[in-house]
Amino acid sequence: MTGIKTTGEKKLMFFSGRAHPELAEEVAQQLGVGVVPTKAFDFANGEIYVRYQESARGADCFLIQSHTAPINKWIMEQLIMIDALKRASARSITVIVPFYGYARQDKKHRGREPISARLIADMMKTAGADRILTVDLHTDQIQGFFDGPVDHLFALPLLADYVGAKVDKGKLTVVSPDAGRVRVADRWCDRLGAPLAIVHKRRDKDVANQVTVHEVVGEVEGRVCVLVDDMIDTGGTICAAADALFAHGAEDVIVTATHGVLSGPAADRLKNSRVSEFVFTNTLPTPAELSRDLDKISVLSIAPTIASAVREVFEDGSVTSLFDEQ
Repeated sequence: MTGIKTTGEKKLMFFSGRAHPELAEEVAQQLGVGVVPTKAFDFANGEIYVRYQESARGADCFLIQSHTAPINKWIMEQLIMIDALKRASARSITVIVPFYGYARQDKKHRGREPISARLIADMMKTAGADRILTVDLHTDQIQGFFDGPVDHLFALPLLADYVGAKVDKGKLTVVSPDAGRVRVADRWCDRLGAPLAIVHKRRDKDVANQVTVHEVVGEVEGRVCVLVDDMIDTGGTICAAADALFAHGAEDVIVTATHGVLSGPAADRLKNSRVSEFVFTNTLPTPAELSRDLDKISVLSIAPTIASAVREVFEDGSVTSLFDEQ
C-alpha cells in the first residue's frame, strides 16, 4: 500500500473584511462560529495590509465583504484577503458579497464603455475565489460572468412577508418602478396575491441619475402601493415613482429594496418624500444620519438567509431548496 490516509473532518472558517463588521458578526452568530481574528490596516499611502491570526490550511473558508462606500477600497481589500487565503493553503474559498459592486455596469449601452461587473468577477477568480455567494444581483446575467459556482440569494421572502404582515392584502398593489423589475414584482404578486402595476420611466443617457416619470400602468387609485426594487442609490428613481403613484390617487406608498446604497442626495429625498416607510435589508450599513434621524426607515436582517446558504454549501446541500417555495 502506498500513500497516506487521513481521517480528518471538514472545517469551516469564517472571515470578514472591515466594510460591514456588524453583518459579519450576525452571520457568524447564526452559524455558531467566531469570526477569525484578522490583522488589517492601511499604510500611510493607502495600501492595505492583511494577515490572518489563525491557520487556514485545509479549511473551507467563507469570506464576507459588502461593497459599501468607499467601494473601491473594500473591493481591493476583499481581493487581498482572497489572495491571502489562497496562499495560506485554504481547501476552498467562498466569497460572500451581500452587495455586488459595479453590478449596474453589466453591459455596454454605448461604444467604448467597459463591462465592469464582469471585471469584478474576473478579479475575484484570479485572486483565488472558488465560489461566489451574493444577494439580489442587479441582473441575473451577472452569474454567468464568474467561471465557477454562483449562489444567488433572494431577499424577496424576507421583505414580502414583512410587508404582508403590515398591510391589508385586499388593498395592496405591487408596483415595479420600471420595466426591468417587472419579473421580480411578478414574484411579489404571486407571494402576496396582489395585482401588479408598472411605472414607465425614461432616463437621460447623458445625465447620471436623471429620471423622468411618464405614466403609471395599472390600477393604483385608493390602493396601498408597494414599490419593489433591488437597490436605492440617490433615491431619484424611487421618489419620482412614488410621486407618480400619489398623482394617480394612491392612498399610501411603501418602498422596499434589498440594498440601501443611499448616496449623495438620498438622505434629503427620503426625508422629504411622502412615502410612509422605506424597508431595506442590512446587506449594506445604513448611513448613521438616516438611521438616527429618519424613523420611517426599517432595516431587516439578511444574516439568517446568508448563514443558511453558507451551511448548505459547507454540508454539500442545496442552496436552491432555501427558495423553493418562491
